[in-house]
Amino acid sequence: MKIIDINSDHIGVTSSSLCMLHCLFTPFLFLSQSTSVTLTQEIPFLWQSLNYVFLLISFLAIYHTVKNSTKLSVKVLLISTWLILSSLIINEFLEISSLPEIYTYAAAISLSGLHVYNLKYCRCDDDKCCKH
Repeated sequence: MKIIDINSDHIGVTSSSLCMLHCLFTPFLFLSQSTSVTLTQEIPFLWQSLNYVFLLISFLAIYHTVKNSTKLSVKVLLISTWLILSSLIINEFLEISSLPEIYTYAAAISLSGLHVYNLKYCRCDDDKCCKH
């Protein structure tokens, strides 16, 4: 468990970046599937399930990052941005409303940026630092 505490911002940046790449490549997967007869429906399901894997990993990274961050505003922004990203992904899956993909990209980029900011300016890895 200590590994996650030490690298939670790195895990968060990686997860958010991979999530964004996953979103960028999804249309290409569906285009290639429509021209190929050999692909089955299982591939899109597995591809779609990656959304939830990334959400789970990013949630765990945020949970551990929030415990070690010194700025309340960064904590609130991390949690809020994750909730927005989760809502956008669930909305896309349930097809509640049609929203541009740019919102999902912006949320993933924001999560990465917040993790980088926290790593550089707000990280507290011991019990002696001041928590705001």
